[in-house]
Amino acid sequence: MSTTTARPPGPRRHATRWRGAVYAAPTLVMVLVLFVAPLVLVLTMSASKWPLLAGNQGFNLPANYAKAIDHRLFMNSIVFTLKYTVLATVLLLAIGLALGLLVQESGRWRGFLRTSFLLPSALGLASASLLFYVLYSPIAGPFASLMQKFGWSFLGTPNSALFSTTFLIVWRYAGFYMLLMLVGLQGIPVDVYEAAAIDGADKRKTFFHVTLPLLRPTLALTTVMCVTGSLLAFEQFYILTKGGPDNSTITIVQLIYSVAFQGQNDLGVAGALSVIVLVALVAINVVQLRAFNVNEQS
Repeated sequence: MSTTTARPPGPRRHATRWRGAVYAAPTLVMVLVLFVAPLVLVLTMSASKWPLLAGNQGFNLPANYAKAIDHRLFMNSIVFTLKYTVLATVLLLAIGLALGLLVQESGRWRGFLRTSFLLPSALGLASASLLFYVLYSPIAGPFASLMQKFGWSFLGTPNSALFSTTFLIVWRYAGFYMLLMLVGLQGIPVDVYEAAAIDGADKRKTFFHVTLPLLRPTLALTTVMCVTGSLLAFEQFYILTKGGPDNSTITIVQLIYSVAFQGQNDLGVAGALSVIVLVALVAINVVQLRAFNVNEQS
């Protein structure tokens, strides 16, 4: 005796489809307004001569990209952004994983430690940057007397500005990445660790041959998030260093802002820079995801 799957009647099936469309409509509108429309606008700007206060003045596609690449700070901003991205990504992932392991292994202090490490993440990045701006101040900061006595500064040299800003980012986001790592760690079955212990694996072998391989999906997610956020860094450097000293800490997003709203006031060149960053960001993320997939398959 054959059985057939019952289908709802025609009007009821159409009503279900319309209900699904209505539920999806708000998300579709948000995607169109917040992603598709700005993307189309940026692409249009990148192909047009578009002064800030004059509007679109016609097609100018090759010149915008040529001016963007020939900008005197273009290569410097790329090199600095990549340097900051590598430094911030390594520190955040390493410290986030270490804190996740610490919280997981702790007993009755687990809740206190988790809350303490996660608390800075509740503060907005701009607010945290302003807080550290005062902390690093050679005039009003708590270390002002020591800075004047020994003649050093948190933001006075390119390296000190980079490390001081990176310290802010690690303080602000380490708890967030700890939480992501902790979720991944808690998803690893206990039976796997018990089997490794029976086989005689010590803590080091268990970490490298059990924890890290099973944590690969979480590492892929956190790496993509960290690299993307670092490549798009803006607020912390804009507030703390303003690109100084001597434009040594200007990121690519700061350069886009400067070209668009300071100095040149050229939205066309700024749009070309934005498209270059978008293409590079997509390519980097694709490479990262493929690298994690290859490691997982192997």
